[in-house]
Amino acid sequence: MLKEAVRGVKKTIRDFDLKGKRVLIRVDFNVPLDKNFNVTDDNRIRASLPTIEYALKHGAKIILMSHLGRPDGKPVSSMSLGPAGKRLSELLHREVMQCSDCVGPGVKEELSALNGKTDVALLENLRFNPGEEKNDAGFAKALSCNGDLYINDAFGSSHRAHASIEGITKYLPSGAGFLLEKEIKYLGRALQNPKKPFVAILGGAKVSDKLGVVENLISKVDKILIGGAMAYTFLKVQGVEIGGSKFEKDKTDLAKTILEKAGRNKVEILLPIDHVVVQKVDENAPSKIEGPSISTGWFGVDIGPKTIELFCKTISTTKTVVWNGPMGIFEMKPFAKGSYEVALGLSKLKGCTTVIGGGDTASCVIGFGLADKMSHISTGGGASLEYLEGKILPGVEALEDK
Repeated sequence: MLKEAVRGVKKTIRDFDLKGKRVLIRVDFNVPLDKNFNVTDDNRIRASLPTIEYALKHGAKIILMSHLGRPDGKPVSSMSLGPAGKRLSELLHREVMQCSDCVGPGVKEELSALNGKTDVALLENLRFNPGEEKNDAGFAKALSCNGDLYINDAFGSSHRAHASIEGITKYLPSGAGFLLEKEIKYLGRALQNPKKPFVAILGGAKVSDKLGVVENLISKVDKILIGGAMAYTFLKVQGVEIGGSKFEKDKTDLAKTILEKAGRNKVEILLPIDHVVVQKVDENAPSKIEGPSISTGWFGVDIGPKTIELFCKTISTTKTVVWNGPMGIFEMKPFAKGSYEVALGLSKLKGCTTVIGGGDTASCVIGFGLADKMSHISTGGGASLEYLEGKILPGVEALEDK
């Protein structure tokens, strides 16, 4: 039995007197950069603005910290947070001090220059120090010396017990920022008190990635719609010919178990009844519609029109939807229709809570221009998956209870 993803109600930034305090905020500025080191997608930076602006409004000096990429515990110039700081400065319309490191006497001296004109600083990439990913107590304590209190607003990293996420809470008063609070509110409501009917839409490449999610949701949802490459493992165990479509041979027994468990719980699992198929993954490759079986030498890259109709009809009357994983290779326009039509269907629902999991699902909904039509789009791919699995998130659990 999995534990609840959060135990107790956590303090938030609202529960602290911020005036004159140095507020150390863990944000998620792990953003993509182009070859000229410009931020190409600033959604994660924008998501942090409400917490930062609240702290500024209440008279705080703000020290932000984040990781970027995987520098393996040593400085890598191409993974500096400088470009993220520059973009934040543009969004805030104020100067953001870029620190040379994240701990040490040099940083202490730099932060001493925070004043009324410059009251926001960004520490350098936390993962330049090996102590971050090791959750080293000495590094966590050194980080804590930069602030008077700690706010976690990095949901996307909260499934990791790292020094800036979990260790630091042992040395400073701590609470959640608005983004973290919103993530827990929407994901928590979907898991613990969903309006019915409740439908889960799952996609992506692998059954193994979503196995824990499926097992946790079977006791909560009314229906599960499965698309993407993971659907082919389920179709395979039902005896449907899937051509050359990828499936996880070592997960077929688990897929059978899930189907049986769903049957016992009276949860309907809907699988694709037709597919967009190709002979090679190429935007210009000839494609056709087949289904439910797929011919030898062809493989599925998206759900077909009959499946789109079935899935959209199924979600049309629902009151809660959690969607994690695209329906096809949405990055290629000819194979994005399934994901787009599902997203469009969700965008038209009235009185329905629509929660979009992070990672690729968030990217495709944002790319389709439908983000503002959803109740909530998670900023955390791995974190939202683990939350939906019912796992305890170390970064949330470590914060002070109210």
